[in-house]
Amino acid sequence: MDRALHLAQQDAADELLSRSPLAALVGMLLDQQIPMEWAFTGPYTLAQRLGRDDLDAHEIAAYDPEALVELFSRKPAVHRYPGSMAKRVQQLCQYLVEHHDGEASAVWRDAASGPELLGRLVDLPGFGKQKAQIFLALLGKQFGVRPRGWREAAGAYGEEGSYRSVADITGPESLERVRAYKQEVKRAAKKAGVKKA
Repeated sequence: MDRALHLAQQDAADELLSRSPLAALVGMLLDQQIPMEWAFTGPYTLAQRLGRDDLDAHEIAAYDPEALVELFSRKPAVHRYPGSMAKRVQQLCQYLVEHHDGEASAVWRDAASGPELLGRLVDLPGFGKQKAQIFLALLGKQFGVRPRGWREAAGAYGEEGSYRSVADITGPESLERVRAYKQEVKRAAKKAGVKKA
């Protein structure tokens, strides 16, 4: 991974995301019910609290669960729901150890097609179809991981020139465009909900 990401909007956290496949996966896992920047700063915060300059799936998989929750819970917390997210991150790392020898990039390295890669991402603990499609789009758009049919497998998130998700954020301007898109989707959903009532 040799692309400079700008998801945390913090240099040290973005540098870790850019060079560490596991950090990028963990950031994507944490990206729910909190601001995106907070989620993608999480891997860096966790690495610092572990006394490391990177995350190691073997270490996190074997970590004492209660101690891991404590690391997630320290102020500032890694996530709004530190207990449940510590458990999810540990489950993700345990899955990676069991199925990919702890190497996150093995999830996508030899995928022959977009649908195959999407299936591998959906299989990850904590990754539903939408989260998997967004991460697939991130891999394709920003890391050059483009097996045959990747855009189609990523759905609307794979569209060129779209500003729908973290896959499209390359700096402050694109971040604002993605935020505007998400706000519009929320407004439309709220309006549709009112009409149904």
